[in-house]
Amino acid sequence: MSTTDPRVTMSTAPMSTLQVIAIAITIGLNGLDGFDVLSSAFASPGISAEWHVQPKALGIVLSMDLLGMAVGSILLGGVADKVGRRPTILGCLVMMTLGMFMATRAGGVVDLSAWRVLTGLGIGGILASINAVAAEFSNAKRKNLCVSIMAIGYPIGGVLGGLVVQSLLKTHDWRSVFYFGAASTAVFIPLVLLFVPESVFWLARKQPAGALEKINRALARMGHPLTQALPAIPPETRQRSVGDIFSPMLVATTLIVTITYFFHIMTFYFVLKWLPKIVVGMGFAAAAGAKVVTWANVGGACGGAALGLLGLKFAMKPLTIGVMIFSALMVMLFGHTPPDVDRLSLAAAAAGFFTNAGIVGMYSIFAQAFPTHVRAFGTGFSVGIGRGGSVLAPMLAGYLFQQGYSLSSVATTMSVAALIAAGVLSFLKLKPDQSEVDSTPTPGTELAAGTGTAATAR
Repeated sequence: MSTTDPRVTMSTAPMSTLQVIAIAITIGLNGLDGFDVLSSAFASPGISAEWHVQPKALGIVLSMDLLGMAVGSILLGGVADKVGRRPTILGCLVMMTLGMFMATRAGGVVDLSAWRVLTGLGIGGILASINAVAAEFSNAKRKNLCVSIMAIGYPIGGVLGGLVVQSLLKTHDWRSVFYFGAASTAVFIPLVLLFVPESVFWLARKQPAGALEKINRALARMGHPLTQALPAIPPETRQRSVGDIFSPMLVATTLIVTITYFFHIMTFYFVLKWLPKIVVGMGFAAAAGAKVVTWANVGGACGGAALGLLGLKFAMKPLTIGVMIFSALMVMLFGHTPPDVDRLSLAAAAAGFFTNAGIVGMYSIFAQAFPTHVRAFGTGFSVGIGRGGSVLAPMLAGYLFQQGYSLSSVATTMSVAALIAAGVLSFLKLKPDQSEVDSTPTPGTELAAGTGTAATAR
């Protein structure tokens, strides 16, 4: 057995096959989020036609899963820090599966909205949890890349889901979208059970009953040396709670990243939530709307991947500010694109490239900004409050469209939010080691054999 702190082992050792699989599963889980959130957008033309829903009311329906997501991110992010990443993810998957399936049984706007809220609750909890999992299952060298790759699961889910939906909507009604989402979500429950053990970082920090045995089982499955004892956690560290995101050390960071996310997400969700309806409103079929959304997500996946690779060489903050500025420009450009499906697809891909790259950048910043004991809650709080922007965006756009404003005017208005986000983010002061505020040991720190106390290697 090794006397090295297991957190040091996870940070410095090459990533094992199980770690890579766990990261891949977080990509898939985020892909589910990408499809589930967009499912109401994919279904919106059929819902509008069947129930004769006006744009303002449709905007409210499109916002319900986002409202649930905001609440779920805040409440369940804290749960993930208290009871663990793994059980939180599993519970959220159950909620999402139920919410998607029951949406097919909805008979009107009210009950559909209720099931979309439940789906959103699960999505919000997963978002906070998988950001922590991606950060904590990677080693230090690959952390930014792994978090970025996890984040691009969102547009990948939108792309793959969009391809399936294009086929489904040709022969089935809007309910088929939710059937597909429920089945896809349910598949991930056994995958998480089999391939995602509890986070070693969380176990080492929280030290619940049986923590040493659970850590060693996880280390053994990952092919890393077992540890002799739990790391010593100083009393002042044990007293820390999820409320530390409001402490003097972190409150400024919490406010800045939350406000930034709030405004950028307004631009992001205007594009994703209204694209199908905009395309159908131009006289094209619902399948054409799904095609344009698919291309927006293709662009989003490429943008997120590009930012992740650039993050290996450059600081994430200036990269994120830059892509937010370009997000505003590309959304304005989309608003002036003539009614041609190919041109709309190209403009949507460009807008998706930069808007999603901004989201990826923010998730990397969340992982760096918050220490282990508040990583899920810090992410969940920022995403949850920030999701207020995602709730507001479809409603505001729906109101503007109903008042008779043109697409170009609405797109320009919604793009301003990304510019505000870039300006707010410029005030963030982020130290390279800020993610280790909880005093995670550095390489060279070992455990005194059998004692559970730390000793510096000489």
